[in-house]
Amino acid sequence: MVVIGGGFTGMWAAWELLESGATVALLEGDICGHGPSGRNGGFCESMWLSAPALRQGFGDRPARALLDASSAAVGAIGRWCREQEVDAWVDQSGYLCVSTALAFDEVGREAVEAAAQLGAPERVQEMSGEQIRRRCDSPVFRRGVYIPDFATVQPARLALGLRRRLIERGALVFEGSRVRDLSSQPAGNGATPGVTAETAGGRVQAGAAVLAVGPAARSLPALRSRLTVTSSHIVLTEPVPDVLADIGWTGGECITDGRTLIHYFRTTRDGRIVFGWGGGRVAYGARTHGRVEVDGDLPAVMRRHLERIFPALAGRRITHAWGGPIDVSPSHVPQIGTLPGAPVHYAFGYTGNGVGPSNLAGRTLASLALGRSDENTRLPIVESRPGAWVPPEPLAWLGGSLVRSALVRREHAAEMGERVDPLTRVICAAPRALGMHLAR
Repeated sequence: MVVIGGGFTGMWAAWELLESGATVALLEGDICGHGPSGRNGGFCESMWLSAPALRQGFGDRPARALLDASSAAVGAIGRWCREQEVDAWVDQSGYLCVSTALAFDEVGREAVEAAAQLGAPERVQEMSGEQIRRRCDSPVFRRGVYIPDFATVQPARLALGLRRRLIERGALVFEGSRVRDLSSQPAGNGATPGVTAETAGGRVQAGAAVLAVGPAARSLPALRSRLTVTSSHIVLTEPVPDVLADIGWTGGECITDGRTLIHYFRTTRDGRIVFGWGGGRVAYGARTHGRVEVDGDLPAVMRRHLERIFPALAGRRITHAWGGPIDVSPSHVPQIGTLPGAPVHYAFGYTGNGVGPSNLAGRTLASLALGRSDENTRLPIVESRPGAWVPPEPLAWLGGSLVRSALVRREHAAEMGERVDPLTRVICAAPRALGMHLAR
């Protein structure tokens, strides 16, 4: 088998294939885990906040199967780290989704109702402002929900640990080997179906391919209309254990706010705060391959967001800043499937929530590549519809930039308690009218 892409999805697929006795060649254009997999915010998430959309899209029974599988994937990552002695700093202390303005006060309520209607009320729990602030005392936290099964990880340690164990298990890992052509050979006339992946340094022939290239899937004609690409950026504070003690944020919970262009934040083992902004700064085109420079003023913009939520951080240093592309599914649900007429199996579209689901996707891709029919391949996200058609460039870039600017205006106005102008409201509503879901 050939696996194209050395992020979490590709590496988990490679691991599952090795566990099944397959010979695996993994081709990665850079270094395994060097892209979004190793440089994200470290949230290891289930899909329970998306329960309302999953029920609407798939029905109760398939949605519940997918939600339970996503929870199991979080546990599987922690168990794998223990068994393989990979210290990825896994901490399963749960997740808070909080409202930080009146306009966001409904955040998570539909998920609470959906979990109860699916017979699992413990999965998404309503929390008052007082309950939230006992866990993390920010002056802007109004109410929210708690999901117990989320974890946090140090993503680079997980990615590099998984890479190391794959090599030790016998995977043939070729880094610096960007695939420039992938062709398939159909069955017939006695021929065995298969694929050929070509790089600058050679070719790999295999019975099937796993395509796990994240945002770069936008450059493939067969998949281009099924995803968009945007960006996310992160800053890291100096150690601030005094601040964390003062606000009571000592339980390890990861947190997001209720915005569409979310803020996400968690603590680290040495008492820092990782603070990210899913609003990004750029809507990317088809040629994005994962290298993104942080705009010079972006850390200052993010500092203003950070200090609004945690005023005690005023004057404390930001020591690091980085950013990168995100593959966005129009349905806000990961897409897994097989290219027509070829044994090429793909997964992408995590929309910034991929650390946990990538484990599930990797197992599913391995089953597809091996021709198995099992509980993974029967999940409703396998061969699901993307939800909306994404236009070609430059229309996708222009439209994405326009919507992003409108969302920034709307959410700033919401936080300031101001009214939003009619044109901004119309632009913000356009994606949903076209079948795109920008929020979970």
